[in-house]
Formats: sequence, C-alpha cells, structure tokens
Amino acid sequence: MARRCDLTGKRQNVANKVSHSNVKTKKVQLPNLQVRRIWWAEESRFVTLKLSTRVLRTLRNRTLGQFLREEGLSLS
Repeated sequence: MARRCDLTGKRQNVANKVSHSNVKTKKVQLPNLQVRRIWWAEESRFVTLKLSTRVLRTLRNRTLGQFLREEGLSLS
C-alpha cells in the first residue's frame, strides 16, 4: 500500500543528506500519515482513511463533506 494521503495526495520526498565532509547521499522523508475513522455526515457512516496530520488539523474546523467540496474530491 502506498504511503500517500488519501485526500491531499501528500507523499514521500527524496532529498540529500549532507555530511560534515559535504558528501551527499539520498534519503527519503516520509509524510506523517495516520489511519483514522472519520464520521461522514452526508452518508451517515464512518470512513477509514489514511490522512496526513495537516488534514487532521483542518478537519477539526471543518467537516469531511465541507473539505471534500472545497478540494473538489469525492470518496466514491
């Protein structure tokens, strides 16, 4: 299963790790993803999603339906 946020599509980033001697090696920066059950009021059911913590903070202020409408997404 991909390490990707279901709503925003946030995924891993590839960056350089730079040592004291300036040797550059590749490293992977993973997003902070959490699996959560979110109440979807329009469908009157819970939905299990893999979300980034940024989306979880946004969902404190908005409902899942409002977020989906603003981003132009659907869960179907």
